[in-house]
Amino acid sequence: MSSTGNGSGHHGDSEVKTDIITLTRFLTEEQHRLGPHATGDFTLLCHALQFSFKSIAYYIRRATLINLIGLAGSSNMTGDDQKKLDVIGNEIFVNTMRGCGKVKVLVSEEEEEAIIFPGHGKYAVVCDPIDGSSNLDAGVSVGTIFGIFKLDDGAEGKAEDMLKPGTELVASGFTMYGASANLVLTMKGGQVNGFTLDTALGEFILTHPDMRIPKSKGIYSVNEGNSLYWTEPCKAYFESIKYPKEPGAKPYSARYIGSMGRRCLQGPSVTEGSSPTPLTRRVLKASL
Repeated sequence: MSSTGNGSGHHGDSEVKTDIITLTRFLTEEQHRLGPHATGDFTLLCHALQFSFKSIAYYIRRATLINLIGLAGSSNMTGDDQKKLDVIGNEIFVNTMRGCGKVKVLVSEEEEEAIIFPGHGKYAVVCDPIDGSSNLDAGVSVGTIFGIFKLDDGAEGKAEDMLKPGTELVASGFTMYGASANLVLTMKGGQVNGFTLDTALGEFILTHPDMRIPKSKGIYSVNEGNSLYWTEPCKAYFESIKYPKEPGAKPYSARYIGSMGRRCLQGPSVTEGSSPTPLTRRVLKASL
Protein backbone atom coordinates (compact mmCIF):
# COMPACT_ATOMS: atom_id res chain seq x y z
CA MET A 1 0.00 0.00 0.00
CA SER A 2 1.32 3.41 -0.94
CA SER A 3 0.45 6.67 0.71
CA THR A 4 -0.34 9.83 -1.22
CA GLY A 5 0.33 13.38 -0.16
CA ASN A 6 -3.33 14.05 0.64
CA GLY A 7 -3.44 11.44 3.35
CA SER A 8 -5.17 8.74 1.28
CA GLY A 9 -3.79 5.27 0.74
CA HIS A 10 -4.39 3.16 -2.39
CA HIS A 11 -4.53 -0.59 -2.78
CA GLY A 12 -5.45 -1.63 -6.29
CA ASP A 13 -8.53 0.25 -7.42
CA SER A 14 -9.95 0.73 -3.91
CA GLU A 15 -9.23 3.89 -1.98
CA VAL A 16 -8.74 3.80 1.76
CA LYS A 17 -9.59 7.07 3.45
CA THR A 18 -7.20 7.92 6.23
CA ASP A 19 -8.30 11.52 6.74
CA ILE A 20 -11.65 10.72 8.31
CA ILE A 21 -13.89 13.12 10.20
CA THR A 22 -15.04 11.71 13.50
CA LEU A 23 -17.84 13.24 15.53
CA THR A 24 -15.25 14.31 18.09
CA ARG A 25 -13.24 16.12 15.41
CA PHE A 26 -16.41 17.61 13.92
CA LEU A 27 -17.49 19.05 17.27
CA THR A 28 -14.01 20.41 17.98
CA GLU A 29 -13.87 22.15 14.59
CA GLU A 30 -17.32 23.64 15.16
CA GLN A 31 -16.16 24.98 18.53
CA HIS A 32 -13.06 26.53 16.96
CA ARG A 33 -15.21 28.09 14.24
CA LEU A 34 -17.15 30.00 16.90
CA GLY A 35 -13.92 31.50 18.18
CA PRO A 36 -13.70 33.15 21.62
CA HIS A 37 -17.48 33.02 22.08
CA ALA A 38 -17.34 29.23 22.53
CA THR A 39 -17.02 28.07 26.13
CA GLY A 40 -16.73 24.36 25.38
CA ASP A 41 -19.80 23.52 27.47
CA PHE A 42 -21.89 22.49 24.46
CA THR A 43 -19.03 20.35 23.11
CA LEU A 44 -18.72 18.51 26.43
CA LEU A 45 -22.48 17.93 26.47
CA CYS A 46 -22.33 16.45 22.96
CA HIS A 47 -19.49 14.16 24.00
CA ALA A 48 -21.70 12.89 26.83
CA LEU A 49 -24.54 12.29 24.37
CA GLN A 50 -22.15 10.46 22.08
CA PHE A 51 -21.20 8.11 24.92
CA SER A 52 -24.90 7.47 25.59
CA PHE A 53 -25.49 6.48 21.96
CA LYS A 54 -22.49 4.15 21.93
CA SER A 55 -23.58 2.51 25.18
CA ILE A 56 -27.17 1.99 24.01
CA ALA A 57 -25.92 0.57 20.69
CA TYR A 58 -23.76 -1.90 22.62
CA TYR A 59 -26.60 -3.13 24.83
CA ILE A 60 -29.02 -3.41 21.91
CA ARG A 61 -26.57 -5.59 19.96
CA ARG A 62 -26.21 -7.90 22.96
CA ALA A 63 -29.79 -7.69 24.23
CA THR A 64 -30.80 -11.25 23.37
CA LEU A 65 -27.54 -12.73 24.64
CA ILE A 66 -27.67 -11.07 28.07
CA ASN A 67 -31.43 -11.41 28.64
CA LEU A 68 -32.44 -7.79 28.06
CA ILE A 69 -35.40 -8.66 25.85
CA GLY A 70 -38.85 -8.47 27.42
CA LEU A 71 -40.81 -6.31 29.84
CA ALA A 72 -39.36 -4.70 32.94
CA GLY A 73 -42.70 -4.86 34.77
CA SER A 74 -43.32 -1.10 34.79
CA SER A 75 -44.76 1.58 32.52
CA ASN A 76 -43.58 5.02 31.48
CA MET A 77 -45.30 8.41 31.64
CA THR A 78 -47.20 7.78 28.38
CA GLY A 79 -48.62 4.49 29.67
CA ASP A 80 -46.39 2.25 27.54
CA ASP A 81 -45.09 -0.94 29.12
CA GLN A 82 -41.39 -0.45 29.73
CA LYS A 83 -38.94 -2.89 28.22
CA LYS A 84 -35.81 -3.83 30.12
CA LEU A 85 -33.76 -1.84 27.61
CA ASP A 86 -36.03 1.19 28.15
CA VAL A 87 -34.95 1.24 31.78
CA ILE A 88 -31.27 0.75 30.97
CA GLY A 89 -31.32 3.36 28.20
CA ASN A 90 -32.94 5.85 30.55
CA GLU A 91 -30.39 5.16 33.28
CA ILE A 92 -27.58 5.70 30.78
CA PHE A 93 -28.99 9.08 29.80
CA VAL A 94 -29.57 10.17 33.39
CA ASN A 95 -26.05 9.23 34.46
CA THR A 96 -24.25 10.74 31.46
CA MET A 97 -26.21 13.99 31.57
CA ARG A 98 -25.60 14.31 35.30
CA GLY A 99 -21.93 13.42 34.91
CA CYS A 100 -21.11 15.94 32.19
CA GLY A 101 -21.99 18.82 34.54
CA LYS A 102 -23.42 20.97 31.73
CA VAL A 103 -27.08 19.94 31.93
CA LYS A 104 -29.53 21.55 34.35
CA VAL A 105 -32.64 19.59 33.43
CA LEU A 106 -33.36 16.31 31.65
CA VAL A 107 -36.81 15.45 30.29
CA SER A 108 -37.13 11.77 29.39
CA GLU A 109 -40.16 9.88 28.15
CA GLU A 110 -39.33 7.24 30.75
CA GLU A 111 -39.67 9.69 33.65
CA GLU A 112 -42.90 11.18 35.01
CA GLU A 113 -41.20 14.44 35.97
CA ALA A 114 -38.26 16.43 34.69
CA ILE A 115 -34.99 15.63 36.45
CA ILE A 116 -33.24 18.70 37.86
CA PHE A 117 -29.50 18.34 38.37
CA PRO A 118 -27.52 20.36 40.94
CA GLY A 119 -24.96 22.83 39.72
CA HIS A 120 -25.02 25.59 37.15
CA GLY A 121 -25.72 23.72 33.93
CA LYS A 122 -26.93 25.95 31.11
CA TYR A 123 -28.68 23.34 28.99
CA ALA A 124 -31.83 21.25 28.99
CA VAL A 125 -31.96 17.90 27.19
CA VAL A 126 -35.18 16.24 26.05
CA CYS A 127 -35.08 12.64 24.91
CA ASP A 128 -36.72 9.33 24.31
CA PRO A 129 -33.75 7.04 25.07
CA ILE A 130 -35.11 4.08 23.08
CA ASP A 131 -38.03 4.99 20.84
CA GLY A 132 -39.87 2.01 19.37
CA SER A 133 -38.71 -0.42 22.04
CA SER A 134 -41.76 -2.59 21.35
CA ASN A 135 -39.90 -3.59 18.17
CA LEU A 136 -36.93 -5.01 20.07
CA ASP A 137 -38.31 -8.50 20.54
CA ALA A 138 -38.81 -8.76 16.76
CA GLY A 139 -35.34 -7.47 15.93
CA VAL A 140 -36.66 -4.32 14.23
CA SER A 141 -34.64 -1.08 14.30
CA VAL A 142 -35.16 1.29 17.22
CA GLY A 143 -33.73 4.71 17.92
CA THR A 144 -32.94 7.56 20.28
CA ILE A 145 -34.59 10.97 19.78
CA PHE A 146 -33.06 14.03 21.43
CA GLY A 147 -33.11 17.80 21.50
CA ILE A 148 -31.03 20.40 23.33
CA PHE A 149 -32.26 23.76 24.59
CA LYS A 150 -30.18 26.51 26.15
CA LEU A 151 -31.91 27.71 29.28
CA ASP A 152 -32.53 31.34 30.05
CA ASP A 153 -30.45 32.86 32.82
CA GLY A 154 -31.97 31.97 36.18
CA ALA A 155 -34.20 29.20 34.78
CA GLU A 156 -35.08 26.55 37.35
CA GLY A 157 -36.13 23.79 34.96
CA LYS A 158 -39.87 24.25 35.33
CA ALA A 159 -42.33 23.20 32.61
CA GLU A 160 -42.57 26.74 31.28
CA ASP A 161 -38.79 26.78 30.85
CA MET A 162 -39.06 23.77 28.56
CA LEU A 163 -42.10 24.56 26.44
CA LYS A 164 -40.31 26.39 23.67
CA PRO A 165 -40.74 26.20 19.90
CA GLY A 166 -38.41 24.00 17.90
CA THR A 167 -36.72 27.10 16.53
CA GLU A 168 -35.23 27.61 20.01
CA LEU A 169 -33.33 24.32 19.92
CA VAL A 170 -29.56 24.64 19.73
CA ALA A 171 -29.26 21.07 18.45
CA SER A 172 -31.44 18.04 17.79
CA GLY A 173 -31.31 14.69 16.09
CA PHE A 174 -31.68 10.97 16.43
CA THR A 175 -29.64 7.80 16.47
CA MET A 176 -31.00 4.73 14.70
CA TYR A 177 -29.83 1.32 15.86
CA GLY A 178 -30.13 -1.28 13.11
CA ALA A 179 -27.56 -2.99 10.91
CA SER A 180 -25.37 -0.10 12.06
CA ALA A 181 -25.77 2.77 14.50
CA ASN A 182 -26.51 5.95 12.54
CA LEU A 183 -26.54 9.38 14.16
CA VAL A 184 -28.20 12.30 12.38
CA LEU A 185 -27.38 15.64 14.00
CA THR A 186 -28.18 19.25 13.26
CA MET A 187 -27.18 22.39 15.10
CA LYS A 188 -29.02 25.70 15.01
CA GLY A 189 -28.36 27.45 11.73
CA GLY A 190 -26.22 24.60 10.43
CA GLN A 191 -26.42 21.59 8.17
CA VAL A 192 -27.89 18.18 8.84
CA ASN A 193 -25.05 15.65 9.03
CA GLY A 194 -25.09 11.87 9.31
CA PHE A 195 -22.54 9.80 11.23
CA THR A 196 -22.08 6.02 11.31
CA LEU A 197 -20.62 4.21 14.31
CA ASP A 198 -17.46 2.29 13.45
CA THR A 199 -17.44 -0.33 16.19
CA ALA A 200 -13.79 -1.22 15.53
CA LEU A 201 -12.65 2.36 16.09
CA GLY A 202 -15.35 3.13 18.64
CA GLU A 203 -16.06 6.39 16.81
CA PHE A 204 -18.94 7.95 14.92
CA ILE A 205 -17.65 8.75 11.41
CA LEU A 206 -19.10 11.46 9.17
CA THR A 207 -20.60 9.46 6.29
CA HIS A 208 -23.49 11.66 5.11
CA PRO A 209 -22.49 15.36 5.16
CA ASP A 210 -25.10 18.04 4.43
CA MET A 211 -28.07 15.68 4.20
CA ARG A 212 -31.07 16.96 2.25
CA ILE A 213 -34.43 15.35 1.55
CA PRO A 214 -34.52 14.62 -2.19
CA LYS A 215 -36.94 16.70 -4.24
CA SER A 216 -38.19 13.62 -6.08
CA LYS A 217 -40.24 11.44 -3.75
CA GLY A 218 -41.98 8.12 -4.26
CA ILE A 219 -42.52 6.60 -0.83
CA TYR A 220 -45.01 7.35 1.95
CA SER A 221 -45.18 6.00 5.50
CA VAL A 222 -48.51 6.23 7.29
CA ASN A 223 -50.60 4.28 9.77
CA GLU A 224 -53.70 3.77 7.63
CA GLY A 225 -55.50 2.45 10.71
CA ASN A 226 -55.91 6.06 11.86
CA SER A 227 -57.46 7.22 8.58
CA LEU A 228 -60.88 7.36 10.28
CA TYR A 229 -59.63 10.36 12.27
CA TRP A 230 -57.89 12.21 9.43
CA THR A 231 -59.06 15.62 8.29
CA GLU A 232 -60.47 15.90 4.79
CA PRO A 233 -57.36 17.68 3.41
CA CYS A 234 -55.20 14.89 4.85
CA LYS A 235 -57.39 12.23 3.24
CA ALA A 236 -57.32 14.08 -0.07
CA TYR A 237 -53.54 14.32 -0.01
CA PHE A 238 -52.97 10.61 0.50
CA GLU A 239 -55.57 9.78 -2.13
CA SER A 240 -53.69 12.02 -4.56
CA ILE A 241 -50.37 10.22 -4.10
CA LYS A 242 -51.91 6.75 -4.18
CA TYR A 243 -54.11 7.47 -7.21
CA PRO A 244 -52.34 10.20 -9.24
CA LYS A 245 -54.42 11.80 -11.97
CA GLU A 246 -51.52 13.13 -14.04
CA PRO A 247 -50.85 11.11 -17.21
CA GLY A 248 -47.91 8.76 -16.74
CA ALA A 249 -47.55 9.55 -13.02
CA LYS A 250 -46.68 6.63 -10.76
CA PRO A 251 -48.36 6.08 -7.39
CA TYR A 252 -46.24 6.31 -4.28
CA SER A 253 -45.23 3.02 -2.70
CA ALA A 254 -45.96 2.42 0.99
CA ARG A 255 -43.52 1.79 3.82
CA TYR A 256 -45.35 1.10 7.06
CA ILE A 257 -42.34 1.82 9.29
CA GLY A 258 -41.91 5.60 9.41
CA SER A 259 -38.11 5.56 9.42
CA MET A 260 -36.61 9.01 9.98
CA GLY A 261 -33.35 7.83 8.40
CA ARG A 262 -35.14 6.70 5.26
CA ARG A 263 -36.99 10.01 5.14
CA CYS A 264 -33.74 11.98 5.19
CA LEU A 265 -32.19 9.89 2.42
CA GLN A 266 -35.18 8.97 0.23
CA GLY A 267 -37.80 11.57 1.09
CA PRO A 268 -41.12 9.86 1.93
CA SER A 269 -43.99 11.69 3.56
CA VAL A 270 -45.14 10.38 6.93
CA THR A 271 -47.89 10.79 9.50
CA GLU A 272 -48.89 8.93 12.63
CA GLY A 273 -52.44 10.06 13.29
CA SER A 274 -54.02 12.84 15.31
CA SER A 275 -54.07 11.69 18.92
CA PRO A 276 -52.93 14.23 21.56
CA THR A 277 -49.45 13.79 22.99
CA PRO A 278 -48.02 14.46 26.47
CA LEU A 279 -45.41 17.08 27.32
CA THR A 280 -42.31 14.99 26.66
CA ARG A 281 -43.40 13.77 23.23
CA ARG A 282 -44.57 17.26 22.25
CA VAL A 283 -41.14 18.63 23.08
CA LEU A 284 -39.41 15.75 21.28
CA LYS A 285 -41.49 16.11 18.15
CA ALA A 286 -40.71 19.82 18.10
CA SER A 287 -37.03 18.93 17.93
CA LEU A 288 -37.30 17.09 14.62
